[in-house]
Amino acid sequence: MPVVASGSAQSAAAVVARAIEQHLTVATAESLTAGMVAAALANTPGASGMLQGGVVAYHNAVKAGVLGVPTELLADVGSVDGGVAAEMASGARRVCGADVGISTTGVAGPEPHDGKAVGTVFIGVATQTGQTSFEYRFSGDRQSIREQSCEAALARLLAALGEVGYRS
Repeated sequence: MPVVASGSAQSAAAVVARAIEQHLTVATAESLTAGMVAAALANTPGASGMLQGGVVAYHNAVKAGVLGVPTELLADVGSVDGGVAAEMASGARRVCGADVGISTTGVAGPEPHDGKAVGTVFIGVATQTGQTSFEYRFSGDRQSIREQSCEAALARLLAALGEVGYRS
């Protein structure tokens, strides 16, 4: 079972409450966090009312084949990129039939990856109005970077749920 920091548990509870209040559903696509975001949400009572599902897309073949990230994009920029994060979030939203998709991709270490430094992380968000991504630079060991990434994804998800508003 993934380790979920207590801050993430509090953030996940806020996300679950807001999603249920807004009558919105969520899906995840995770690379470096490998399911930590979905686990944090699922560990929260009431999550079944908003969490549609998630995809752990650690390998580029899964990012492309399951989530629909363009292979040309992956070939051009690698897996650690804002455009890739945005496409992953959009793919999660589509594949799981959710209102909001959230994704994580980055470098937890110990070595750089795709020319990106350890601690480089991108969080993708996709809603009915479009997709975007946010770049972060975290420090610490591998587990710490993964936990910080999970917390950042939950914070971005909470903000996105507020922006989506009520469904009609």
